[in-house]
Amino acid sequence: MPFSAPPPFTTRPDLVGTFGMSASTHWLATGTAQSVLERGGNAFDAAVAAAFVLHLVEPHLNGPGGDLTAILATAEDPGTPVVLMGQGPAPAGATLTHFAAEGLDLVPGSGALAAAVPGATDAWLLLLETHGTWELRDVLTYAVDIARDGHPLSAGVARSIASMAPFFRAHWPTSAARWLHPDGTPPEPGERVANPTWAAVLDELVAAGAGAGDRAGRIRAARDAWATGRVAQEIDRFVREPHRHADGRDHAGVIRAEDLAAFRASFEPAVTRDFRGTTVAKTGPWGQGPALLAALAILEPLDDALLDPSTADGVHTIAETLKLVLADREAWFGDDAPVPVDVLLSKDYAAERRTLIGDRASTELRPGRAGGTPPLPRLRTAAEYASGVAGVGEPTIESTGDLRGDTCHLDVVDRWGNIVSATPSGGWLQSSPTIPGLGFCLGTRLQMTWLEEGTPSTLAPGRRPRTTLTPTLLLRDGRAVGALGSPGGDQQDQWQLLHLLRTLVGGWSPQEAIDAPAFHTTSFPGSFWPRTWEPGGLVVEDRLGEDVIAELERRGHRVDRAGDWTLGRLSTVGRDPAAGTVHAAANPRAMQGYAAGR
Repeated sequence: MPFSAPPPFTTRPDLVGTFGMSASTHWLATGTAQSVLERGGNAFDAAVAAAFVLHLVEPHLNGPGGDLTAILATAEDPGTPVVLMGQGPAPAGATLTHFAAEGLDLVPGSGALAAAVPGATDAWLLLLETHGTWELRDVLTYAVDIARDGHPLSAGVARSIASMAPFFRAHWPTSAARWLHPDGTPPEPGERVANPTWAAVLDELVAAGAGAGDRAGRIRAARDAWATGRVAQEIDRFVREPHRHADGRDHAGVIRAEDLAAFRASFEPAVTRDFRGTTVAKTGPWGQGPALLAALAILEPLDDALLDPSTADGVHTIAETLKLVLADREAWFGDDAPVPVDVLLSKDYAAERRTLIGDRASTELRPGRAGGTPPLPRLRTAAEYASGVAGVGEPTIESTGDLRGDTCHLDVVDRWGNIVSATPSGGWLQSSPTIPGLGFCLGTRLQMTWLEEGTPSTLAPGRRPRTTLTPTLLLRDGRAVGALGSPGGDQQDQWQLLHLLRTLVGGWSPQEAIDAPAFHTTSFPGSFWPRTWEPGGLVVEDRLGEDVIAELERRGHRVDRAGDWTLGRLSTVGRDPAAGTVHAAANPRAMQGYAAGR
């Protein structure tokens, strides 16, 4: 048998129905999305309602001041995947000169100086305006109720607040006021937590459109109010005061009201590649999406046995492939850079890169010459970079799988054939101080840029940071049939690749693939502060098996064991147009993700 058999049981059933399906990283968001579908809304109404709930129930993983990438297809044009771009650019004041004057050689991993222009809220409103059917007031009702009346705090949020409590008390008093009790103690899991300040902002956005003549006009008025009204002014005023950043020093932010006024979310065409009869759609190279497509191009002609993520041969082949495409990501990907996407995804280039996969684990960073000499920043290993400062650090998982903050994900498909996969992130409660008049904080996506001249992702005003947010849409026979994604920063496409290989090659069901042991490489420069890499690093779930792990170590992989259920947080929905059915599956890790539908 060329591919391993799936496990004899799964943690949850593969959901199948005929009406609509929702899946996300938190049960309250999934329940919200399904409620909207049941009340007649379409997949886009449901996704927007769920997204604003995610701001509240997973505030350590995303927020209104963060960013968003989504990919969708409509029932009217099911064969054309479209990217919703909610990644704001660097503010006008975010120049290399300014950061040098602040004594920085890396963008800090926390603090408002690292903030890109918030893009998530405007992007969700754009999706509702152009593809939804509900009024903004109705869509936001779920989030307003939770913000005003509160919800039981999940264990993950409580852990994040508790870990940040000393830092809040010492350096970010507005965050202490937002998240800690008056005596300075953090809330307990299950404690009811509200955010009336944010509820008031949502009410203001709804009120801004009260005089408009139609539904779309009312939503456009809310978008204008967000970009040019009190929100922008409060952000501008607050970030001018210096506060502690991840480098251990105090800096002021540079984002201004004019930066928010100049930004609007937009739609873009997707980048696609076929893999064994399925078209995989991703963002352009301002995100990391084409790296997944390049990996599929390298792997496609190989024997099935080398694509099995459950065997030593498969893990080795997949990990070595990922090192190659992530090296190319570092060398070539970036906003407004001349990215040679056609070359990177071509058969000839894939064949050339495939020859570099040897019997031993590579400990080199090996980008290809895709039309020129690859420009690379100065690389640092974790051992070489020892900052010795207090701070927040990387807002994703540790190399060992321990959670320090991360991202959210949601997928929705409706009975008409509308489908959307979205990965909102940024604006984590641990990323920068809470803005007291708004009830949320800013993101730190600029940490994904370099403060060195000449790289495709060098910091520049107006340039989008190369985001790690990377949802996926699948198409077959010219129609969208699946949506999936995962939190996990640099690991998002790595974990999605395992899922695609197990389902598209191995024939596993979505839930079987989600439950299966996961792994990822760390042998490339990380996208998050302090931007280090671990040559030859491979992080695995222990469930991969002692024999497999021992063989990987024999081949030279520097293996870190992450525990049994720590890596990969995928969710997925899909449809079978021929059968008239829809399906969904969700991740059991961290005990928060759920799928629902009928």
